[in-house]
Amino acid sequence: MTIEATTVPRRLLARRLVELREAANLSRDAAAELAEIGRQTLWRLENGRTSEVKKPTIRALCRVYEVEGEDLDNLLWLADESRKDGWWQSYSSAIFLNRDLFMSLEAAASRITSFQLTLIPGLAQTADYRRAMARDYLPAVSGEQFEQHLEVLDIRQARLSNSKDPLELEVLISEATLRHRIGGASVMRSQVHHLYELSKLPNISVRIVPLTVEGFLGLQTGSFVMLEFPKHLNPSLVQPPVVFIESYSGALYLDKPAEIELYQKALAAIEAAALDEPHSRELLQQIEEEYAA
Repeated sequence: MTIEATTVPRRLLARRLVELREAANLSRDAAAELAEIGRQTLWRLENGRTSEVKKPTIRALCRVYEVEGEDLDNLLWLADESRKDGWWQSYSSAIFLNRDLFMSLEAAASRITSFQLTLIPGLAQTADYRRAMARDYLPAVSGEQFEQHLEVLDIRQARLSNSKDPLELEVLISEATLRHRIGGASVMRSQVHHLYELSKLPNISVRIVPLTVEGFLGLQTGSFVMLEFPKHLNPSLVQPPVVFIESYSGALYLDKPAEIELYQKALAAIEAAALDEPHSRELLQQIEEEYAA
């Protein structure tokens, strides 16, 4: 049986190569000529369309773009990772120690569905909620590092209110995420109110699976995020969805058709168990009032 390789590292590599070429103010033709590679080869690399990512080619492009040191090492690492048939990014061993690879995919996505059992999705978190979470981070982060973290979060969340290109966000959460008193009653009251306000935006849906539901598939799948990407005039260039599953030690990226189909069915089952949007808003208001009491 043929093993189908994941495309996630290839797509991350492709995105970074485009960014570097544009930063160098070079056309694709010019970059290919200077690197002494075929234009079609560069096109395939920049569109993540080849599984044969050769390190000499990446090195040649990096010479043209004047990329060296850690940045070069990162790109060569992605070239190695692109040949694997499954992709697990370990936080303890990944070369991208100070970068969140998930954010690269998030920035390219046009629609995100986040199902969470215990914590509010990052795109919907308030700064105080995030700050309260940080008290339990291990390894601990400094105050300066955390403020930088909040700045990045602000940039990520800005897409939700971007009138020109708003990100579609579907938040599916267990009621338990609203009951864990992260930071205490005051922080949670503001967080629940923030979710309520987000739910009124046309590009955002917030739905809650109440604790009164006896059981649903989401308890077996665990938390996950599905990212979907913009349509393309050429259907063959449309990037397939990616499912992101995070754990304490790392993250799993899934993009094979059978995997995506499985999680799409899971989402349908979770949505069937969740309250509709109006009733979810009512529950948010009720919980906010409880925290205010």
